[in-house]
Amino acid sequence: MRLTGFQARTPLGRRSAMSEAKHRVVYFNRWMHADGLAAMAAAPEIELTGLDWHAPEVDNWPVLTRAHGYQISSARHEMPAVWRADAALLARCPDLLAISADGAGYDTVDVEACTTAGVIVVNQAGANKEAVAEHALGMMLMLSKRIMEMDRALRRDREWHRNDFIGNDMRGKTLAIVGLGHIGTRLAELCGGLMDMTVVASDPYLSESQFAERGARRATFEKALGAADYVSVHCSLTGETRGMIGARAFALMKPGVTFVNTARGGIHDENALAAALRSGHVRGAGIDVWDEEPPPLDHPLLGFDNVVLSCHTGGVTEESRRRAGLAAAEQWRAIWRGERPARLLNPEAWPAYAQRFTKILGRPTAS
Repeated sequence: MRLTGFQARTPLGRRSAMSEAKHRVVYFNRWMHADGLAAMAAAPEIELTGLDWHAPEVDNWPVLTRAHGYQISSARHEMPAVWRADAALLARCPDLLAISADGAGYDTVDVEACTTAGVIVVNQAGANKEAVAEHALGMMLMLSKRIMEMDRALRRDREWHRNDFIGNDMRGKTLAIVGLGHIGTRLAELCGGLMDMTVVASDPYLSESQFAERGARRATFEKALGAADYVSVHCSLTGETRGMIGARAFALMKPGVTFVNTARGGIHDENALAAALRSGHVRGAGIDVWDEEPPPLDHPLLGFDNVVLSCHTGGVTEESRRRAGLAAAEQWRAIWRGERPARLLNPEAWPAYAQRFTKILGRPTAS
């Protein structure tokens, strides 16, 4: 592999040697981890070019339009819209065969448009499951023990008594998980085992046996919310899930419920959550993801002491970044071997993709 671009910039006028490489992969600004970048560098069949999304478009398009693969950021709030994988970008990239999202989330990719274009989409689902599950559990613990409220009061004044901050044990309580994928399953394991909690989950895409295998009792969305002392969100942001947890959903929850979202902003209605907190129906909330990241300083949720806040850092650990970076490199190598990748999001695109793979690369896929 020859490394070029943002991390080792090669002028556009001096790229003639690049034509010798067979599989051109492009990414913007950073690879997830240096070890993943090294794994790509060890692949002689791959030519990797790093671009800067703050650079003039005229510098980036000539490289991107020649790419066979695009490693795309999952950070939709950071990434300029022009570089998101939508129908307009696909139309300008006739040789593009595959798109790989940095993390489990892929809302910078229009999967339907990719399927129509015969482009496969993969993600790194599972790479950050430990980091995000631990983050969600940490938020629940902080809210149960009212650690953040006590911390803020202790720094602010002395007009309080420690009995003003009586908390709750989590042991024996009920947790509802919305979305029982990699992260939800790991949280079920932690809370069901470590905390001896009853875990119920809502996920319309799993069978009864899969719920049992993943350590949760199956429930409808409404019944899961109604049974829970704690609700934690771990589904993807899609047209189906956008706004799914609004005023009606909060009203279905028990009075005094604790709500946590470490999945994606837009799944819960931020104003509805603020209203539920204000009324006391929701006792506390842990929010890592936002409609706008970072949220404005006058955002209503920033005014509550019983809300634990972070800004999309649940999955940002050294270990999770390393796993994601290596997983992406491994998946790219499998793709160029013609194999069906492990974390394929649109398998229905495979027949058209296989035809395009043969036409563009001059050899068939392995399956």
